[in-house]
Amino acid sequence: MNGSLALCTILLLVLTATGCRTEDTQPSSSLPRIATSPDTTLPIKIGCVGCHDDMRLDASHQLGCTVCHGGQDNESQADKAHIGLIAHPSHPSHMADACGGCHPQQVSSAAVSRHFTLDSLINRVRRHFGAEDRLTQPANIPMTDPATGTLALADDMLRRRCLRCHVYAQGDAYDAVKHGTGCGACHLAFENGKMLSHAFTPPADKQCLSCHYGNSVGSDYHGRYEHDYNWEYRTPYFLRTSRNTAPRPAGVEWHDLAPDIHQQRGLVCIDCHKRSGHNRQEPRIACITCHGWRPGQPTPALGTLLIRDQTLVLTGRMDGKEHTVPLLHHPAHRQYDSRVACQVCHGQWSFNDAPTSLLLSYRQEYEPWERLTVQGSSEVEALLEHNLHYSDERPLSMRDGLTGESRAGIWYLGYGQRRWEQMIVRQDTDGVIKVFRPYLDLRLSMVKADGQAPFDNIVGQDSGFLPYTPHTTGAAGLFFLDRFRHLLPADEK
Repeated sequence: MNGSLALCTILLLVLTATGCRTEDTQPSSSLPRIATSPDTTLPIKIGCVGCHDDMRLDASHQLGCTVCHGGQDNESQADKAHIGLIAHPSHPSHMADACGGCHPQQVSSAAVSRHFTLDSLINRVRRHFGAEDRLTQPANIPMTDPATGTLALADDMLRRRCLRCHVYAQGDAYDAVKHGTGCGACHLAFENGKMLSHAFTPPADKQCLSCHYGNSVGSDYHGRYEHDYNWEYRTPYFLRTSRNTAPRPAGVEWHDLAPDIHQQRGLVCIDCHKRSGHNRQEPRIACITCHGWRPGQPTPALGTLLIRDQTLVLTGRMDGKEHTVPLLHHPAHRQYDSRVACQVCHGQWSFNDAPTSLLLSYRQEYEPWERLTVQGSSEVEALLEHNLHYSDERPLSMRDGLTGESRAGIWYLGYGQRRWEQMIVRQDTDGVIKVFRPYLDLRLSMVKADGQAPFDNIVGQDSGFLPYTPHTTGAAGLFFLDRFRHLLPADEK
C-alpha cells in the first residue's frame, strides 16, 4: 500500500513539473510530438529557447533572440535555426546594426574611443620603431613580410602578440580573461571563462581586468604583480617542475602586493573612469579633481560627487556606498603643487619589467623553451606544451589578433628582470617630476627556419621609458622627499 502511494506521488510530481513548462512553448496542439513509449508522447521545444533555455536578459533588454542574433526562431533543428545567425552581434562589425538602433549615441561614441581605436598604443609602438604615419584603426596595421624591415616586424608583433585582449576578440583561453566583443566586452559578465547571462550591466572590475591584466594598469589597482615566466620563479614551485597543472586564471600567477587605497575602500574603476569606453578624449581625471576641492567651489564634474555640509562626498557606482573625500592639508602639496606628480610620493610600487624581449621564430626547436612554456598567451602555451610532449607536432603558427587567421611563425616573450620595489622617478619634457616605467624597452628578434637571424635584439628610437601613473596609491610616508630630492634645484635639496 505504501509503495502504491509513493508511485502515485511520483506521477503527480511529474505531471505538475511538465505542466509548469508550458509558458516556454507554444500550445501543445501545434507542437510536433515524439513517442517515448507506445502510450506516451512529449512535446519538442522549438525556437531559440528550446535549446538555449538558460539565457537570462536584464529588464532593459527583454527582446526576442532573433532581434539581435538573427537566425530562425521557428525551428527545432540547429542547422536550420542557425541560418543567418550572428553569433556575436555586439562585435564592432555588427554593433551598429544590433545595438545602434536603440543606443545610437553610445555606439557612435564607443567606435571612436581609445578602447576601439587603440591608437595610443599602436602609434606609440610604431613610432618607436620608425613609423612616420599615424593609424586611426587597428585594422590599418599593415600585414607585410616581417623580414622586410624593423617596422614590418613591429607591425607583426602588434597584430599577433599584443592585440589579443581588445574588443575585437574574446581574449585568451584563460578563465579570468575571457570576455565578450564590442559592447559586450565591457557590459557582459563572464565567470570562469563563460558568459553568465545576457544581462547588460555597467562594467565591473572583472570586465576591466579581462583586458587590463598582466602588469598593466588595473592589475596594480588590485595589487597584482605577475610572476616571471620561468617555472623556478613561479609558485608553488613543486607544481612547476613538471607539467603546469595549477589554475592560472589570468595566464600567470601573481604576487599579492598592496592594492590601491581606493580599491581597499571599495571603489571600482568606473568610479573615476566613468566614460572611458565612450569618449574620444575623456576629461582628464586627476587626484586634484576630488582631493583638491575646497568648500565654496562648485562640485567637480565626476557625476557621482555631491556636497553635503561643506564636505565632498563620492557615491560608489556599483554599491551605492558613500565616501567622504579627504582634502589636501600637508604643506608639501602647496610647496611642490604642480611640479611633482601625486604618485611620486603616494605610489606604493610600480611596474618595472625590463628589458622586454620578443622573438619571432620560424624554427621548430622547442626544448629551450621547456621552462618557459607559460608565456602569458594561451596559444603559445598550448603549442609549446603539445610539441614538447607529443610526437605529432602542431604547425608553428600563430593567429592574427584582429582577423583570427593563422600565419607561420610564433612570438616568444621574455624579460631581463621583473621588479616592482624601486619606482623610477624622472623629470618629464613638461618639467613635471613623474613616475616612469620602461614601457617601450623592447628588444625585437627574428629567427628563420634554417637558424639564420635577420634581426637580433633590435631596439627602438629612444630609451623606451614613458611617464606612468601607478594605480597603487597610499600614504606618502616620512621619507617621500627622498624619491625626488635629486631632481630639485640646488637651493631646495
